[in-house]
Amino acid sequence: MSAQQLSDLIRFARHNSPFYRDLYASLPPDADRLTDLPVVDQEQFWAANTLDGNRVLTGPLSEATVYKTGGTTGAPKFSVYTRDEWRTFVTAFGQGLVDTGLRPGHRVADLFYAGELYASFLFILDSLAHAPVDNVRLPIGGAAPLESTVPTLRDFAAQVVAGTSTTLCRLAEHILAADLRLDAVELVLFGGEALFADQRRLLAAAFPNAAVRSVGYASVDAGLLGRAVPGPDARVHRAFTPESVVEILDDTTGEPITEPGRPGRVVVTSLFRRLMPIIRYPAGDRAEWTDTDLGHFRILGRAEEGVRVGPVSLYSQDAQDAVAEADTEGRIVGMQLVVRRWEGRDGLVLRLATAPGDDDPAALEPLAKAVVTELESARPLYPDSVSTGFVHPLSVEWARHRDLAVNPRSGKLVRVLDERPTA
Repeated sequence: MSAQQLSDLIRFARHNSPFYRDLYASLPPDADRLTDLPVVDQEQFWAANTLDGNRVLTGPLSEATVYKTGGTTGAPKFSVYTRDEWRTFVTAFGQGLVDTGLRPGHRVADLFYAGELYASFLFILDSLAHAPVDNVRLPIGGAAPLESTVPTLRDFAAQVVAGTSTTLCRLAEHILAADLRLDAVELVLFGGEALFADQRRLLAAAFPNAAVRSVGYASVDAGLLGRAVPGPDARVHRAFTPESVVEILDDTTGEPITEPGRPGRVVVTSLFRRLMPIIRYPAGDRAEWTDTDLGHFRILGRAEEGVRVGPVSLYSQDAQDAVAEADTEGRIVGMQLVVRRWEGRDGLVLRLATAPGDDDPAALEPLAKAVVTELESARPLYPDSVSTGFVHPLSVEWARHRDLAVNPRSGKLVRVLDERPTA
């Protein structure tokens, strides 16, 4: 299926999807530019995109594959692709894999997650099968025991390992703890979640001969977003054209950002999906242009990856920056924000993971204090709120990477864990 012209897609959606018909009801019939259209409201989109009485789909659900998606929120929802749409999806993404360093004959271990309508394992496997270079695919999966995964990687001399950042880090921790070597691995591809500097150090220790790169930027709800751009910054991608259009919108005005270095929210339009149209759909991430002529943009993290602790707003990136400043020796290999409530007040716990063997509480105490100091310096409202009795003081909880909480369905690290009682 070739990419559809934008004007044709808009007309088709208006005519066949009750949701888009209502969304565009006040627009002139000839509206055919993205800036003529409103950005999709996530809550309204998923309220309309239901199993029964669906108002988003443009036709009956008679030929499609159904996948489960978070839809940029934690509640699972459903996204559908016809066979032609899925073929376009994986073919375009497969072409982008060459930019990651995939070479002819590479033996690639797929450690993404399968089953329960989850897409990533099948998506990567199909993308590899549609890549323009020959490769050998090893469909291991992210749920396989590490005790069996490592021998498989070693037996087949896997050269490429692909999975979520969390899965790859748990594999790396297992390799280091067991004093194993996987010298054949020359490329580690992460996807589905960000990879931070602390995790990169862990991967470098376990895979000393491997480059660590993004597998690409996509989601089952938003579709194609960005193919990796070769270079030192794995966060930089470029849009898949002509299959999709990526916009970065100003947080306040909603206007498209056209200059480099100005952050905004990512919105995508998929030009090849017609059964479940994706038109100016928020991807749930923030980004900034790095080269507008080439269409390169840098992903800055999830738009909603933050938490409110009493009167204080904190983001996962705030804590990552504090760790980067304080941990000059690279001892921290993972992090999670845990919010709890006791004695009538909220409190924030920084759950920090260290490498195997680095677990002496006394030796780690200075590092814990340094991280807390950095974060309080960056967010002075937190210590101010402590002094006024609104929140508990920041604290650190040491753990192993395997102890960090993950999404049981996708295996992705939960960056912010809210353990406050809801009733």
